[in-house]
Amino acid sequence: MGITNTATSALSNLLSNGGLGTGLNVQQLVSQQLQADSGPLTLLQSEQAQFSSQTSALNTISADLLALQGTVQDLTSLTGALSSEQATSSDNSILTGTANSTAQQAVHNIVVKSLATTASYYTNPAALPASGSTLLATGGSFTINGGSNSATITIDSTNNTLQGLATAINNSAVGGSVTASVIQDSSGARLAVVSNTSGAPGDFTITDSGNSTGLNFTKPVSGVNASLAVDGVPISSATNTVSGVIPDVTLNLNGANPDETVALSVQPDPATATIAINQFVTTYNQVVSDLNAQFAVNPVTGSAGILSNDSTLSLVQDQLFTAINFSASGTIANLASIGLNLQNDGTIQVDSATLSNTLQGNFSAVQSFFQSTAKGVGQALTSALSNVTDPTQGPIALDLQGISQQQSDISSQISEIQYNLSIEQQNLVTKYSQVNAVLEQLPVLQQQISQQLAGA
Repeated sequence: MGITNTATSALSNLLSNGGLGTGLNVQQLVSQQLQADSGPLTLLQSEQAQFSSQTSALNTISADLLALQGTVQDLTSLTGALSSEQATSSDNSILTGTANSTAQQAVHNIVVKSLATTASYYTNPAALPASGSTLLATGGSFTINGGSNSATITIDSTNNTLQGLATAINNSAVGGSVTASVIQDSSGARLAVVSNTSGAPGDFTITDSGNSTGLNFTKPVSGVNASLAVDGVPISSATNTVSGVIPDVTLNLNGANPDETVALSVQPDPATATIAINQFVTTYNQVVSDLNAQFAVNPVTGSAGILSNDSTLSLVQDQLFTAINFSASGTIANLASIGLNLQNDGTIQVDSATLSNTLQGNFSAVQSFFQSTAKGVGQALTSALSNVTDPTQGPIALDLQGISQQQSDISSQISEIQYNLSIEQQNLVTKYSQVNAVLEQLPVLQQQISQQLAGA
């Protein structure tokens, strides 16, 4: 009995102290085991995240290189910013002008004798107080003749208001040549008819025989052509925008003065060139800043950028540095000659005064420096950027392809490990659940043993 009672007491003590028979936390045990076995998965996921960060950084650099390539193309193109021309007038109140990049540089003497006008008619107010809906007497008619088109409008019950007549005119055979509308002032409403074409080609007449309508049409303006002389050559224009008289130059006639000769100078456009050059500097500095940021060491963490060990960046730096430091013989030998000064960090600082003076005094030399196909910084940069931005064989493209392949390989490894862990999880759940079931039966077994020992 003593031995039996001692055994029973020991088993009871074991169970009461949370030992056998209390059951297992299956999920916790499985989670702990899987966490211990997930070390390789964690390492691979960390490596995958690093590759994603590298891809993002390379894409940013690639986008900024393409932006730089665009600004370089604008400077080197024969129709770009450095080929732009400006037409400067000695009197903008008389005329202004715009010039294409292919316009010949010259000074033209222009006299604007008269402007082109647009023909129009209006009626007296129909009645006081009058509105566009005031009823008119029916039976009368009027005829509009405009070029090869004509239309007779008869006033009847379907159109016997000013608005009704305007609609009838606009829907008639002359609707494409003129536009009718109702205008209102302090005197009342009037029917107005205006030509859709300026100058003599748009002139038209309105005839109301015997004033049968009682509308009293008045013609304040006839359609006449503009009259001007360009370098002594008489010119007639149906509009006040004159193209083709001076090749690749458009004249905008703003006023007329037959006694004034306006000088229109067609010359290179320093303002447009300055904007383009500054934009080039901005995009170049952005690329340099991108590259510098990858090699800069964080004073807190002691680490550099995610691409600091990537040789691709050094290759890009070397090619850009070689191109930007291009030097040639002549008045414009390098970028510093036009006020673009390289700084110690590789960026460019613009000396605006030097740039302005060079463009004003020697525009053609600046143009040649960027646009020359034989020598010049433009050609050097174009070549370098074509190499580094090549979408299939460029160093950045190849780098991205390599990273993508490594990411694909790691993804396969991650998928395999995750699959194995899922199988392990299922096995562990089954195993620990079985153990737990046994442990949970121990109190019943204890009771049976105790009963047997007590009856012995």
